[in-house]
Amino acid sequence: MEGFLFQATLYLITMVIAVPIASRLGLGSVLGYLAAGILIGPVLGLVGSETQDLQHFAEFGVVMMLFLIGLELEPRALWAMRNKLLGLGGMQIVLTTFLITMGGQALGYDLRISFAVGLTLSLSSTAIVLQTLSEKKLMQTAGGRNAFAVLLMQDIAVIPILAFLPLLALPGARAIAHAEDGAGHAAQSLIESLPGWGVTLVTFGAVVATVAGGHYLVRPMYRFVHGARLREIHTAFALMIVVSIASLMLLVGLSPALGTFLAGVVLANSEFRHELESDVAPFKGLLLGLFFITVGAGIDFGVLFDRPLTIMGMTLALVLVKGAVLFVLALVFKMKGRNKWLFTLGLAQAGEFGFVLVAFTLKQRIIGTELAQTLLLVIAMSMLVTPLFFILHDVLARKLGDDTAPVKDDEIDDQQPIIIAGVGRYGQVVNRMVTNSGFKTTVIDHDLKTVQLLRHFGFKGYVGDPTRPELLKAAGLTEARVLVACMDDPSANIQIVRYARRQRPDLHIIARARDRENVYELYRAGANDIVREHFDSSLRMGRYVLENMGLSDYEAHELQALFYKLDREAVRDLATLWKPGVPNERNPEYVARAKALNRDLEATLMAQFAKAREPKSSERKSEDREAEQGHVDEE
Repeated sequence: MEGFLFQATLYLITMVIAVPIASRLGLGSVLGYLAAGILIGPVLGLVGSETQDLQHFAEFGVVMMLFLIGLELEPRALWAMRNKLLGLGGMQIVLTTFLITMGGQALGYDLRISFAVGLTLSLSSTAIVLQTLSEKKLMQTAGGRNAFAVLLMQDIAVIPILAFLPLLALPGARAIAHAEDGAGHAAQSLIESLPGWGVTLVTFGAVVATVAGGHYLVRPMYRFVHGARLREIHTAFALMIVVSIASLMLLVGLSPALGTFLAGVVLANSEFRHELESDVAPFKGLLLGLFFITVGAGIDFGVLFDRPLTIMGMTLALVLVKGAVLFVLALVFKMKGRNKWLFTLGLAQAGEFGFVLVAFTLKQRIIGTELAQTLLLVIAMSMLVTPLFFILHDVLARKLGDDTAPVKDDEIDDQQPIIIAGVGRYGQVVNRMVTNSGFKTTVIDHDLKTVQLLRHFGFKGYVGDPTRPELLKAAGLTEARVLVACMDDPSANIQIVRYARRQRPDLHIIARARDRENVYELYRAGANDIVREHFDSSLRMGRYVLENMGLSDYEAHELQALFYKLDREAVRDLATLWKPGVPNERNPEYVARAKALNRDLEATLMAQFAKAREPKSSERKSEDREAEQGHVDEE
């Protein structure tokens, strides 16, 4: 017991320290887990052979991850992306696997081993790439969307790869692997004793049972469990689904990841999908993190020190092969400029599933321990250099310029007194209301599709980047009466407001803000009217709550209007105390003033509520007196 607690404490401490540091350095959580494992394993020697036993337990995190991937893959969405998934993603896997297989054979490895290594190294790091794309706000670019399609196809491909890899093992090696599995070996031997058609029938029946159970059994069971109103039972139910399906797959000799992935896809359209996801995600994260720590702890750095040039050379060869395949596909699918380089450099590494597949192929006796150690080092080294690839992309992007919108800016030939910069889902409503009220606007947006959609419905718009001073001047900034900054990017709105205020001190500027912090920034930049994105809609929702709690429409409206007025005044007051770069909670003057304003707001609203109720109370008393007097008169 003491040894277990010590090991648990050790793993948790390293996890809590290493992962946040790696995330802050932009390396991603996966590299943080690997670094933690390397620290407590090869570097400090705090863990030993027990990590192998722990790794078998932690591999269940991979099963949970594939279940969550399945939950996110709605069948309709998969069908809509079929061209990119099968074309771009499928070709990447096939070409990379083929080239690495040929390279392995050139180095003298058997075809089976070379093919298994090719499949393993063809996958890229979903965790690192998606996190980096999100942090750098590159997900919506053409290169980011194409990279996501490839990563999604790779995640899906893990399932057939796991099912196919055991076929590459020699019959004797498969027997040894089955004998070492322990739990479930009796059931598996029973299955294997069946004739070929019987094994096929049982396997097919298990898959059908998984799909049918997801459709017809899970929903009524969830409603039954939901009736208990206990959070821990919900969690137990989610774990029961994953564990039972994994066990069923093991009994028939299939990969448990295959079953849980199918179950996830089946349940992707269910009404409780998000509930299942939130229940399973913490266990998946911890177990998967534990798996990567054990991988890091099990890496033999003696191999690296014995053959540094070999390991570095293999890592460089892997990056070059994958980069070449990705670059060719980028050309075939007509990606240009920075999108082409983002796609090429972003996916040129091996991925976290590579660790899973290396451990799996080693367990199946497809590859040997020495080769497995070498592959683990190559995968880890390629992932470690990924942040450098994104830095290189940023350098190339600055030189190439932003070509996410390949069309040139429109020539603005019509200047109106109202300029609307940004006409997405927010600016469209503003433009429709103003133009339908009889006023003319000049609309600018950097997204070609948005402007084309606007034109399709009869509204005029121009393609261009509103943050460019020359474009604002061409739109008539010097003569305009009102400028509306409605860009999705808060920093772009600040840039527009700041420039327009310098050029036109008399111009009335209305700006869209994302939150209070953004309001303060726009206030400093010189905006006259600042509208928070969700503030008005939240006020309306609050009004509906008051109405359904017994207030009349008029009373709720009055309270809404008063809250709106006082909150605007409070924000303007707090804007003078706001300090750029300093969190509000660390600004004592701001916190004290915010508390005081909130107390004043509460007192004013309560007084208004009481005042609104007074007339009704006095009217009822008057009516009671009149009724009593009438009764006396009758007597």
